Amino acid sequence: MPARPETLQYRSASYSHVGMVRQINEDAFLELPENGLWAVADGMGGHAAGDYVASLIVDSLRRTQPADVLSIYTCALRTALTEVNAAVRAETLRRGLSMMGSTVVAFAVRGDQGVCLWAGDSRLYRLRDGELIGISRDHSYVQDLQDSGLLSEAEARVHPRANIVTRAIGVDDALDVAMLNLDILPGDTWLLCSDGLNKTAEDHEIRDVLGHADPYQVVRSLVHLGLTRGAPDNITAIVVKAA
Repeated sequence: MPARPETLQYRSASYSHVGMVRQINEDAFLELPENGLWAVADGMGGHAAGDYVASLIVDSLRRTQPADVLSIYTCALRTALTEVNAAVRAETLRRGLSMMGSTVVAFAVRGDQGVCLWAGDSRLYRLRDGELIGISRDHSYVQDLQDSGLLSEAEARVHPRANIVTRAIGVDDALDVAMLNLDILPGDTWLLCSDGLNKTAEDHEIRDVLGHADPYQVVRSLVHLGLTRGAPDNITAIVVKAA
């Protein structure tokens, strides 16, 4: 069996669109290949609250000091998210609002190792050898029903409570961020996206688009796909290709 490469090259591209219905884009994203970090945040709460929280998350992750060791960097990223959560809880009280929050999914890499951090229903996918799999698992009401066998994936898409998340930045005093360690192979394509994409495009459609070589063309095509379906929500996509 050939040795695993210690050094991989990463190419990425990102694109975000307000969609066809919303007035404000409450998504925010971070494309920081020089730090081996990419992230998508999908704000919630309306009244400019959602985009405030999403931007706060992205700004905090951007300022996080990179480290050569992935586990150390991951710890710093988790600390940054915890601090944002506390700041958002305080700001929610100050503004007298019932809720401000945002989902987040982050993908950090060092060599052929990666980590996914997430809270909510923004997703990380991996395309490997033509097979698309979801890496993150939605923290959502309908996902809990699916896991219990009470709802199919098709039913979950159109469920009236499909927009309810069970974890997010700013929603609870204690933040519970999920984490998954990942092995990365040459040829892998990784997709981070807000739910505005996966709720309008089928997995097989996402898989077919991700197979193209140019990350910029891929993200443009993915967002365009969502727009052709009416795009009731903001759509954000980041594509990362390893070689």
